[in-house]
Amino acid sequence: MSGQLQSSASDGDVPEQVGRAWALLLSHWLTQAADIEHFGFFDTLDAAGRPQLQADKTILVQARMLFTLSHLALITGGETQLVELAKRQAGALAAFRKAAGLYCRAVRRDGTPTGRREDGIARSYDQSFVLLGLVTWNRIAPSVDTETEIEACWSAIGSQLTDATTGLLLEHDGVIDPAAPHAPPRAQNPHMHLYEACLQAFEMTGAAVWLDRASMLRNVALRYFLDEETGSIREWIAPDLADLPGAAGLRREPGHQCEWAWLLRREASFSGNASLDDLAVRLMNFADRHGFAQSGRMRGAALDAVSATGQIQEEAFLLWPQTEAIKVFAQRHAYGDIAAGPRALDLVALVFDRWFSATPFWINRVDSAGLVLWPETLTRLFYHLALALTEGARAGLWAVPRGN
Repeated sequence: MSGQLQSSASDGDVPEQVGRAWALLLSHWLTQAADIEHFGFFDTLDAAGRPQLQADKTILVQARMLFTLSHLALITGGETQLVELAKRQAGALAAFRKAAGLYCRAVRRDGTPTGRREDGIARSYDQSFVLLGLVTWNRIAPSVDTETEIEACWSAIGSQLTDATTGLLLEHDGVIDPAAPHAPPRAQNPHMHLYEACLQAFEMTGAAVWLDRASMLRNVALRYFLDEETGSIREWIAPDLADLPGAAGLRREPGHQCEWAWLLRREASFSGNASLDDLAVRLMNFADRHGFAQSGRMRGAALDAVSATGQIQEEAFLLWPQTEAIKVFAQRHAYGDIAAGPRALDLVALVFDRWFSATPFWINRVDSAGLVLWPETLTRLFYHLALALTEGARAGLWAVPRGN
């Protein structure tokens, strides 16, 4: 997936470019990344597309792949290859199951425990993706067992991964006292993705309880992580709920601004709550003012991190923030923002040029000159790519993805 994907939006062939990319991703990449000998998918491939055979597997990658394959199967109307891969992937989660609804962080390639304590914990961030994957797979192949496990996941998050005092998620099930000075900082990211999982569950089932759960999570998260003064989302707060000192407390990630805005507008479309649209606009106003490169080879790309006051904290460019920006631009285009469609097209062309041009797969991070900083292909990013490209398809910017 090298030179044939390089172009710019001015070439007028971005939709065709997306189609070529999808054909390769849904054939060549999926074949390379799948671990046929054991189960699931490899976590990482090198710059030549070779999997890291000795590396452990994480529940994050396996759960994201279950969601992504199921999502693509739904989008394509049940394409056989995708349905079969999703079915196989649903079975991959069993290697990580600690108890009903609770999954450990990592196992060895063959599914045996690593023996490391940190791999045996259940992280709230990971559990959100297990839930996301299961509710989407259950739409394709409904079963009482999957429905039971979905509710077990929700119950385990509430009973073992939630601070009863604040309603905030704990980082993992090894946290004894969430308010202790040595406890890990509270992160917005698990809340955002559990919110996403609840919205997905509502879309998949139509059950009002999931929209209620989403609303509850959003209220808790924004109570603690929304910076009302700047219209931005804090990444972390201290265990005692105060602002973290220094750069960590001021850190704002443009990718997460876009992701929250996309989710808020998604909830608004389900609930009719117009105030969520207003908040989504505020978050994107911050991102538009401070979060995108204004000049140079990376002009228009989403920065990794800025401060609450708009200074650049990390002038580098991970792949995933670009996909989150594409998602929200596509969504805004679908809602009638005439400037958003061209921005989505420009950015997807930039992604193919900068993050795919030096390798048959994607690279993870480049610098301000577009030079490679992190060459590996991280399987967990397929989730981001798939959602970005399917959102563009929903908005009519390019065709629904198809394999060969």
